[in-house]
Amino acid sequence: MPSTNSVAYYYNSFNKSTGVQNWNPSWKNPVQAYKDNKFFLIDGLLYHREKHTSALTVVDRDHISLILQECHDCPYMGHMSEDRTEERVASRAWWPKWEQDLGEYINTCEKCQKANWKHGKKYGLLQHIEEPKHPWETINMDWVTGLVPGGKENYNACLIIVDRFSKSMRCLPCHKEDTAIHTSLLFWNNIISTCGLPKIIISDIDQKFTSMAIPLSVFEISCSTLVQ
Repeated sequence: MPSTNSVAYYYNSFNKSTGVQNWNPSWKNPVQAYKDNKFFLIDGLLYHREKHTSALTVVDRDHISLILQECHDCPYMGHMSEDRTEERVASRAWWPKWEQDLGEYINTCEKCQKANWKHGKKYGLLQHIEEPKHPWETINMDWVTGLVPGGKENYNACLIIVDRFSKSMRCLPCHKEDTAIHTSLLFWNNIISTCGLPKIIISDIDQKFTSMAIPLSVFEISCSTLVQ
């Protein structure tokens, strides 16, 4: 007997209790389908199989949404992409135009649409950066990673900081695994302690940079308290 799968077992167990498969009117007659090489019956239920593949239960119209839900948005699936969901459905069940139904299901999935960058907040307009009037007033920051570990601390990355006024650059050895706190301390000990807190910091949206705001604010408040 051809091998089946867990979805087929779950689906067919339900149908055995009802004793009926509700055929979509647009499908070919089940008896005619049975005469084709791709279709066959097991215990009175219709299965579909391509060459050299496992038997897939033919899902009726009343249970298509259930199969799509199980393969896409159940808790342990985590709302996979359309390609990943398609792989799961293709190995578990079959019905006419299932790929089209799958695409429509994912396109109307509320969580997927919210997480999709195409539907997110639009990027803002480019802003003009004024030329600084004093050293270390405006700086650029970026990472250099993928370096061969070296030194006593086995540094494997470097934080590059450039002053836009003087064009001077500082290369601070660090670790790729450093957290935002480590980066803030590195920035404080090598830049703020000698050059002051810059008015403008230009960087990408790396989490280590964006998360520096809170630690730096704490440092700034602490210094203000000491001065007072």
